[in-house]
Amino acid sequence: MAERESNSFVWFLAGLGLGALVGVLYAPRSGSETRDVLRARAEDGSDYVRNRAREAREQASDWVDRGREVVGQQKEQFRAAYEAGRQAYREATSETGAPKNL
Repeated sequence: MAERESNSFVWFLAGLGLGALVGVLYAPRSGSETRDVLRARAEDGSDYVRNRAREAREQASDWVDRGREVVGQQKEQFRAAYEAGRQAYREATSETGAPKNL
């Protein structure tokens, strides 16, 4: 059985070598042209990732700004409601002179 496994591995290596040979023989470009194309595509990919990262940072910044604005509005509404409650309490207690349960 060990002989059969080693024989399969040899055939695998032979197929791998044959595939590499056929790939080199039928390659549409020379090695330097292929490297140039790969380098250009890598640079394009790098530019794409850089632009997407910049866009994501800008979008996150917009979300943070909107969140701060909403929190500020909620804070103002709470403060106005609190002041209205305090004013109503003052008016209710000043009429009778004694604190009331509200």
